[in-house]
Amino acid sequence: MPTISVHRTDLARLLGRRTTEKDLETWLPLVKGEIKGSGDSAGELRIELQDSNRPDLWCVEGLARQIRCKLDGKPGAYPYLKAATGKGTLDHVLVEKGLETVRPFIGACKARGYQITKPGLTQLIQTQEKLADIFGRKRRTISIGIYRLQPITFPIRYGLVDPDQTTFRPLGYHDAMSLRDILDIHPKGQEYGGILSGQERFPLLRDATGVVLSFPPIINSRDIGEVRVGDEDLFIEVTGTDLCMVMLAVNIFAANLHDRGATIEPVTIVYPSHTERGRAVRTPQRFGQPHTVTYAEIGRALGTALSSREIQTSLRSYGYAVTANGPRLTVTLPSYRNDLMHSVDVIEDVAISRGYHTFGPLMPSAFTVGGLSRIERLSDKVRELMIGFGFQEIISNILGSREDLVGKMRLSEDDPGAHRIVIENVMSKTYENLRQWILPSLLRVETTSSRSFYPHRLFEVGEVAVPDPTTDTGTRTELRLSALLAHADANFSEAHAYLALLCYDLSKPDIHLTPILHPSCMEGRAARIEWAGQPIGLIGELHPEVLERWQITMPCSMFELALDPLL
Repeated sequence: MPTISVHRTDLARLLGRRTTEKDLETWLPLVKGEIKGSGDSAGELRIELQDSNRPDLWCVEGLARQIRCKLDGKPGAYPYLKAATGKGTLDHVLVEKGLETVRPFIGACKARGYQITKPGLTQLIQTQEKLADIFGRKRRTISIGIYRLQPITFPIRYGLVDPDQTTFRPLGYHDAMSLRDILDIHPKGQEYGGILSGQERFPLLRDATGVVLSFPPIINSRDIGEVRVGDEDLFIEVTGTDLCMVMLAVNIFAANLHDRGATIEPVTIVYPSHTERGRAVRTPQRFGQPHTVTYAEIGRALGTALSSREIQTSLRSYGYAVTANGPRLTVTLPSYRNDLMHSVDVIEDVAISRGYHTFGPLMPSAFTVGGLSRIERLSDKVRELMIGFGFQEIISNILGSREDLVGKMRLSEDDPGAHRIVIENVMSKTYENLRQWILPSLLRVETTSSRSFYPHRLFEVGEVAVPDPTTDTGTRTELRLSALLAHADANFSEAHAYLALLCYDLSKPDIHLTPILHPSCMEGRAARIEWAGQPIGLIGELHPEVLERWQITMPCSMFELALDPLL
């Protein structure tokens, strides 16, 4: 969960009132926060937030805004959200063609009249980093640039350029560098350059005179993008791959700077073609959709019958725009929020605003005793039998690498047995897939067990993830048993004997084997396990090439079957 640093004096100034420790303890539940300690400097607090859906709260301005709204009983006014009164009154950012497949969206605004203080600059940088790294998935979805407004000449152009022919001075460097050199040499280029991997032309922001503002999402220009204490007029831009996320980030920065006393001036983004918000998009703007919820829904979910006045007061004092219509309420989030997905989200905010301590406890009216599910009872029985057969149980990770699950098993991507669930934005290739079978997990253990006395008999009862287009999620979780035998005389018949004995003890003696060809097994030594006319597993002797890839020196036989069908 996000943890932010807040200066106590800065928080008090934004709240417009002095704060004590007792005040903070009372107010922080409104933002699902708690104090985790103090920093090295006097007056600094570290606050952990228990909600990853509210990026507007990942800054001192957001905390103060939510608390101030509750204390005042109504949301603050943000006049810059009103529609422009005349044509040609806004400056423009012109988006050029070709960015659709690279980084297509941008939002921006200007902030005038706020002289940046040291705490203010610290919070600007912290908010920029938190939003780009957490909300923006390490700048892949959104990245943010902050600039001195005075040197910029509008309109600004956002387009693609040749990375070898375009140069500018990046932050932290005295000399100009090409975009290609920035990716190779600059620390930010090395850290975030992978976002532009495979692109022949890179995005660039330039003003009307050709002066470079930034190379998104990598680094700002030192000439314009180095904001200092004492600067008064700012330009903020957000680029990204999701228009709503870009607009929300702009709205958050606009609200933050407005709360610090700046006058926000919107900017019009002109796209080469229509977007979901049109071709000319004004930012910041309120773009949240109204949501309808009934008083009855709120009462049922909270277990307390609240009056319509109580509910409306709670929501307004939490920042909502509320319109009553008989038994229903139509609510709209403030511009700096876009986390409303279901009526339960509204109901939760009613409870937070009113205070969870105001709801009386309700003791359970019925006594129930839990128990194991049928599949868990079956899996426990299977474990007991396998241990009785002389097998040793293994417990391994459900995540694995492509090399282990496919490459070392002689499978190609076209083989049905190679279809698996791939994890997006993976941190390590060792854990890039959900396993589609358990056997590789047993072989990994066998690889490290060559010095143990043979024979080796290993098994695991565990979960696998199987692609299934008939389900809502496109996947299905199965509970499987996998068994591995490794010794000089390991063969198909031995594995079959253990399988038959297991099925007999489970009162499933009518298991049938159908010979098949399988890349992981020797030809003529593999079969599909079937029960009640449906395939439930695989049995066979492992191919010598599989053993060689796993660096296993003993012959191995195996069987693996799904337990769910046996219910």
